[in-house]
Amino acid sequence: MTILKSVLLFLLAAAAEIGGAWLIWQAVREDKAWWWAGLGFVALGLYGFVAAFQPDAHFGRVLAAYGGVFIAGSLVWGMLLDGFRPDRWDLIGAAVCLVGVAVIMFAPRQG
Repeated sequence: MTILKSVLLFLLAAAAEIGGAWLIWQAVREDKAWWWAGLGFVALGLYGFVAAFQPDAHFGRVLAAYGGVFIAGSLVWGMLLDGFRPDRWDLIGAAVCLVGVAVIMFAPRQG
């Protein structure tokens, strides 16, 4: 159950952080209304709270592992919302990152 909770929190954190950054990008680079950036700031703030609920107590470990989720999630977000088409190297890189996430977060540890 702890792994499932952690995975769900990583997915929520990715949606908040990537979504927040995307909203700001839209306001700044795509000439959307200013309130898009405001929503982006709110989403980025929510990301910080979601990340804090990870079952692992070590900030460095959680944020390091989340980096891999962010990489893979950014590619998925780009595909779904911006029509981005990753090449095989993007996909291989994302897979390597997700393996890193699994090792960092879920490897058996003593103590």
